[in-house]
Amino acid sequence: MSAIHYEKNADQIVILTLDSTGQSANTMNAEFRDSLDEITQKLKAETDLKGIIFRSAKKTFFAGGDLDELIQVQPEQASDFFQMIEALKANLRTIETLGVPVVAALNGTALGGGWEIALGCHYRIALTDPKTKFGLPEVTLGLLPGGGGIVRMVRLLGLQTAFPYLMEGKQFGVEQAKSLGLVHDTAENESALLEKAMTWVKANTKSQQPFDVKGYKIPGGDPKTPAVAQILAIAPAMLRDKTKGCYPAPEAIMAAAVEGAQVDVDTALRIESRYFTQLATGQISKNMIGTFWHGLNAIKSGASRPADIAKWQAKKVGVLGAGMMGAGIAYATATKGIAVVLKDISLENAEKGKAYSHKLLDKRVQQGRLTTEKRDQILALIVPTATAADLHDCDLIIEAVFENQTLKAQVTQEAEPYLAQEGIFASNTSTLPISGLAQASQDPEKFIGLHFFSPVDKMQLVEIIKGQRTSAETLAKAYDFVQQIGKIPIVVNDSRGFFTSRVFGTFINEGMRLLAEGVHPAQIEMAALKAGMPVGPLAIQDEVSLTLTEHITQETRRALQAEGKTLPESPVDDLIHCMIHELDRKGKAAGAGFYEYPENDKKFLWPGLSRWQKPHSLSEQDMIDRFLFVQALDTLRCYEEGVLESVIDANVGSIFGIGFAAWTGGAIQFLNQHGTAQALERAQQLEAHYGARFTPPALLKEKAATNQPIQ
Repeated sequence: MSAIHYEKNADQIVILTLDSTGQSANTMNAEFRDSLDEITQKLKAETDLKGIIFRSAKKTFFAGGDLDELIQVQPEQASDFFQMIEALKANLRTIETLGVPVVAALNGTALGGGWEIALGCHYRIALTDPKTKFGLPEVTLGLLPGGGGIVRMVRLLGLQTAFPYLMEGKQFGVEQAKSLGLVHDTAENESALLEKAMTWVKANTKSQQPFDVKGYKIPGGDPKTPAVAQILAIAPAMLRDKTKGCYPAPEAIMAAAVEGAQVDVDTALRIESRYFTQLATGQISKNMIGTFWHGLNAIKSGASRPADIAKWQAKKVGVLGAGMMGAGIAYATATKGIAVVLKDISLENAEKGKAYSHKLLDKRVQQGRLTTEKRDQILALIVPTATAADLHDCDLIIEAVFENQTLKAQVTQEAEPYLAQEGIFASNTSTLPISGLAQASQDPEKFIGLHFFSPVDKMQLVEIIKGQRTSAETLAKAYDFVQQIGKIPIVVNDSRGFFTSRVFGTFINEGMRLLAEGVHPAQIEMAALKAGMPVGPLAIQDEVSLTLTEHITQETRRALQAEGKTLPESPVDDLIHCMIHELDRKGKAAGAGFYEYPENDKKFLWPGLSRWQKPHSLSEQDMIDRFLFVQALDTLRCYEEGVLESVIDANVGSIFGIGFAAWTGGAIQFLNQHGTAQALERAQQLEAHYGARFTPPALLKEKAATNQPIQ
């Protein structure tokens, strides 16, 4: 079998049809590489070749590299891997420099290696389809475009213009590709696409890449050009400030682009291959591929959804509570074309909740991302009300009121009678056990937790919480609804704080512990950023509010006492008490917390925090490890205790729910990437120095005995 079908027509034009065997999409796997080598030799042997057209037999043009292969490449295989990449690129370069016109007939999306094949052609024609995407997203998986993408994008666009597409992995559609000059023409259907490709080949008997023409200059200038040199003088520092040194891929991309722009094309391609090999054999790309590709795909295909239950769709959804969370859930639901009844205690409050959607949609209209007609259609789907009867026939009702069990019970009992016959009821709670809330329900089997994250319009994760009596059918419906609104579902079992809130709390608490231990607050925030967390713990605590944290701690303490258990006292308790009750600094909403919030200016750390500063011998690496290990170990406890049922949900949930360092691939992968034996050793060191919260779970000890990963 061959991944590339070779057909020479009467006009002496060779049509290369990309068609990977047994796959729904084309990838740069071993079959493709062998086929490319074979057809390259065949093309070289042609005596009267007039042109070459690349097209696809799949619904899309080409998906990119084979990530199943890439994740397995080990450092000791670096030399062989480098040679393999060089051979692949040499074949593409040979086709590019045969002297005959080469056209890419793009019938759909071309990402990564697919876009690199297209860039290796002299002319690109795309089907007019708003769903089509082009680009080089490798950086999002800890890699770089290793098939010539950096070299050709820089030569075609210039360094400055190419950087966002290379270092941020920005994707673009057909129209933007045309405006960039990367797509030269469009066609309305596949027959017109091929016809236009043929016509162009016949009209351009001799052809080469613009950058292979003698005297070609990179748009905007090469790195020695004064304007470019000035930007490049500060670009590495700006990049390091953004990545905090956690992500080697953007730095490698910048280096390959700048170095490659100073040499000939073939040398530039070799430089790119070296950087690509370094990243592909490194651990960070494996972490990120494992979670952001394999993990997310597993969730998408229903890894944690009960099997053998028919797919379900909600047609009408009720949301109780039009505050920030309820309004956000209503927005996320309506934008996917689902009717929403947004209920609050007064019509005025409900209308304020709907106004939140209006504001977000208006912003999209102003940005040119939405028409006014579409905005109005979405808004028409949201019906604000203060009347419970308007919830009649809802397939799903989501309660999103304040975290108070009595209030939640009250709204549940008021709304539940209006559910559709096969409808389900969900609570958007972040901490209260679902089984306890389900006691207010007339049918606990149809009761489930749907924990959304704020702001709902931006946060992708939804934590689905099974109560003790939640049925498999209810879980399947909840899973389907989360996917219906374009979110990522993870499934957890019931417990206080579930998974995300519980583990997130360990991160914030560790930051406040460090403050109580005398560490300068700026050092604390910086250590968290260098660990790979998106925001420092003190800044997040201000967003959450210290009063809410105090309230949750008190509620937890009371609940545990009722069970005959105790919550150990912590230096954080005294810190929070002092901040709230002595210093009147309750958080951002109150205008003062760990940070000052001047009007019309940037926030800054409150100088009064110096009262806690004292001499200490803590290294920055210890602080980084404390932040990451305290979360990873508690995530592992959740898995060990059965709160989490899969490592995939743990890793995806930790990144998308609590912002755990993405470079690690997730909280459990963080332990795996160390090697469980080394992770155990470091956890024991932290336990000896800093306390029982770093005590390694039994599962880590068990896996460490043979240095096996946690799976």
